[in-house]
Amino acid sequence: MKHHTFPNFSFTFLICIVLLLTACSHIDEDDRLIYVKPAEVSRRVLLEDFTGQRCVNCPKANDEIKALQEQYGEFNVIAVGIHSGPLGFYTKGDYVGLSTEVGDEYYKHWALDYQPVGLIDRGAPLEYTAWNTRIREELTKTAPVDIDLVLAVDNDQLTIWADVKGVEGTTTGNLQLWLTEDYVTAFQLMPDGSRNMEYQHQHVFRAAINGMWGEPVTVREGETFTTQHYQYTVPKDWVVGNLSVVGFVYNAQGVLQARKL
Repeated sequence: MKHHTFPNFSFTFLICIVLLLTACSHIDEDDRLIYVKPAEVSRRVLLEDFTGQRCVNCPKANDEIKALQEQYGEFNVIAVGIHSGPLGFYTKGDYVGLSTEVGDEYYKHWALDYQPVGLIDRGAPLEYTAWNTRIREELTKTAPVDIDLVLAVDNDQLTIWADVKGVEGTTTGNLQLWLTEDYVTAFQLMPDGSRNMEYQHQHVFRAAINGMWGEPVTVREGETFTTQHYQYTVPKDWVVGNLSVVGFVYNAQGVLQARKL
């Protein structure tokens, strides 16, 4: 009668497998998770252009914005035309005005005393001839947060909300949601002193969706803050298809990140 023997390596291999499985079973669940830091996010720049229909040099500033967006990209240089101040105009009779009470409050808050003037990421007020240099500097920076905007449209009813994602450290500030409109036809004084009754105004500030100064937000690296869903009814004289949502996070340091949808 023959007796079968098993090679020694088989028994040794079995022992190794058992030890390996036993060792793995004692690893704490939390120790198995490896944190992956979010990828760096490039800065997008917010340009608040304080403008007015009775401002003869404001069309020059608008031309500069167009050139900047062609150079850097419309969604990298996010412009908002805030009609306000002494050279702004409110609707009177058949003349369409683009000034708003909120825009005037912003103009007063920043203690501005001339137009056109721009705030780039809420830095010091600058004349339009100095915008390019400052924007180029801002675009080289990274952002500690990123923003995703969501817009649902049902006829004249808008539903808007945002996700703020932490990218670097912990960020505390305010999230602002604005509504802007392009291709608004209204009069504009021109550099030669003439009045253009068919001027096409772009990126016109229309409304602050979540209040004049936005809402507080604190977000940690790797986490996401989601706002409530805001409802907004579009006035009949606005064109829904020409509207955009602009969102940005800011604090005492300035605007940390912006997004346009």
